[in-house]
Amino acid sequence: MPSPKEIKERIKSIDSTIQITSAMKLVAAAKLRKAQDAIIKIRPYIKKLEELLQNVASGVTSINENPYINQRPINNVLIIGIASNKGLCGAFNMNVLKTILKLKKNEFNDKNVDIVVLGKKLEELLKFRNIPVKAVYHNIFQDLSYANVTTITQLFMNDFVDKKYDIIKVVHNQFKNAATQILAVKQFLPIEVEKNTTPKDYIFEPSPNEIITNLIPNSLKIQFHKFILDSNAAEHGARMTAMHKATDNAKDLRKDLNLEYNKARQSAITNQILEISSGAEALKS
Repeated sequence: MPSPKEIKERIKSIDSTIQITSAMKLVAAAKLRKAQDAIIKIRPYIKKLEELLQNVASGVTSINENPYINQRPINNVLIIGIASNKGLCGAFNMNVLKTILKLKKNEFNDKNVDIVVLGKKLEELLKFRNIPVKAVYHNIFQDLSYANVTTITQLFMNDFVDKKYDIIKVVHNQFKNAATQILAVKQFLPIEVEKNTTPKDYIFEPSPNEIITNLIPNSLKIQFHKFILDSNAAEHGARMTAMHKATDNAKDLRKDLNLEYNKARQSAITNQILEISSGAEALKS
């Protein structure tokens, strides 16, 4: 059984851990509030933009000729994984890794698959398993502005138009609430247009073809911006939840150690009393 002094040192160590995890929880909660506001504001805009795109596309006869909608046989695949640069956020990064590996093994087993990573932790997990990474974009998380995201998005769009890839999938965590993140797999390119959408009675100026030509690239850039904002909010929510659980677990462990310390201290006092009593009895005899 550990001595009371050893148990006391462990309690001090756990107190330090509780202070760190509590501080990290507060920092994550503050960042989550800002990230949550950003993703909540952009979601209605994305929804209306998708409705507009589908409605205009339904009235364009040459829609399939658009380079971003053109469907072709799938031989070369690009999987974009969006994770985080930092750890201590539970299974946030591992879930993205597992989904990427599942996609590569099941859906694109016989295809040429390249993986692009946004997040240092995901890159580390892939390299640990000797899985090659085509490109990494970690600096994007230092400034999640629309301009910075657009620069990266344009590279992916150019690769698709140049037929380097026949399909591009995005794997990311979608923010639901502070405690829940939904792992999402979205097809980024080619754009899937609903064939049976009934066009609404609108008068377009300029023509629908011109609108589609300008609308689709902007829609793709905003959509990818949403993916990153979603992942960013989900990351802070996952970290806040993980630190909350870590703090609770540390407090439970401290409670158990305090109980063990009291027992050890009581046992030591009892032994001392017995020694004194035994000494007194020996002097009498």
